[in-house]
Amino acid sequence: MKITVLFPTLTEASLFQRDGVNTIISGVGLTATAIATLKAIQAEQADVLILAGIAGVYPHSPLKLFDVVLVESELEGDLGFFTVNGFVHMAHLPIAMEFERRHTLHCPSITTKTAFKRARSVSLNAALAPFIDTGNIDIENMEGAAFFHVCLQENQRFLELRAISNVARIGDDDWDMQASVEALTDGLHRLIDELQQANEPH
Repeated sequence: MKITVLFPTLTEASLFQRDGVNTIISGVGLTATAIATLKAIQAEQADVLILAGIAGVYPHSPLKLFDVVLVESELEGDLGFFTVNGFVHMAHLPIAMEFERRHTLHCPSITTKTAFKRARSVSLNAALAPFIDTGNIDIENMEGAAFFHVCLQENQRFLELRAISNVARIGDDDWDMQASVEALTDGLHRLIDELQQANEPH
């Protein structure tokens, strides 16, 4: 089984090393991630592409710091317009009926046998954006929606793994990068073990 892992930053990739698994630094943000994901699909021909990084957890979520989760859905949360009544997401505009049917992207590759918790995520180029609706969201990141979109368009099997590094709340700056990257690295090895075991002939 050929597995390739995309990390947004060198810091997130700093502790991971595994024989037979290729790693790519994709860059931060939706645009950089879309380009890197498409290039990886074309160049790597991987059986599974994994996006691995840290994420902020919203205060209402049951998830905790340093939890490692598989992302089951992504929404590009700051795609829309400001009006006199505030921010309106693209999916809620009358002219965007087609977009409304597909604005939340889902990962079809998560199996029921996984030991990982699942999370609903929103992707933002502007982290901690105070104007978006996070009521049904657990975590935020800056890359996942682009990764999901490209993989789905290209029929690439994919997974997104996130370790919780901070509370996604303005003024809450108590990040623990070291501990979250350690949790991410451990989780990534466990995820790859799961994938390889599931791929073994029975």
